[in-house]
Amino acid sequence: MILYLHGFTSGPQSKKVQALAARMAERGLGDRLIAPQLPASPAAAIALADALIAKVGAGGTALTLAGSSLGGYYATHLAEKHGLKAVLINPAVVAALELERYLGPQTWLYSGETFDFTRRHIAELAALEVSRLADPRHYWLLAEAGDETLDYRHAVARYAGARQTILPGGDHSFTRWDDYLDEVLAFAGLP
Repeated sequence: MILYLHGFTSGPQSKKVQALAARMAERGLGDRLIAPQLPASPAAAIALADALIAKVGAGGTALTLAGSSLGGYYATHLAEKHGLKAVLINPAVVAALELERYLGPQTWLYSGETFDFTRRHIAELAALEVSRLADPRHYWLLAEAGDETLDYRHAVARYAGARQTILPGGDHSFTRWDDYLDEVLAFAGLP
């Protein structure tokens, strides 16, 4: 099972989620992907993810996290909390600082709904900070050096000791995601 956590203002309608869902469906694994719309509040997003992880765990199914941008920050917190593996796609590393510039009104990309990103959200992000990775081998970092939003070198340093795929060029969307779908499924232990 894969729990996919999208980035800031994104959603389960993103190209990455849709590509992963299509590949999993092709392989008869369509029911093994969970990709919720996360709330704007980081605390609420983590509470939702915790509930989904508990539900999957109660069924005895192995779970791997995948997180893009802010979702990668969330995935790191959750992987450490629950002892899970995680694929991180151009992840936010210090989200409380990296998202400071987005304080104020925001719009969800796919629904068009708006929300206010506030200092309370920044404090919630800071509370999720993971000071040290218990086992970097539980992580796979996928990053493109051309990311215009986040400095990929911060992720390289943060996830030292983890499997890392750092590609030249690209952008924050991780343009070569489709090239890695089969490897992501293998990392998650899916056939």
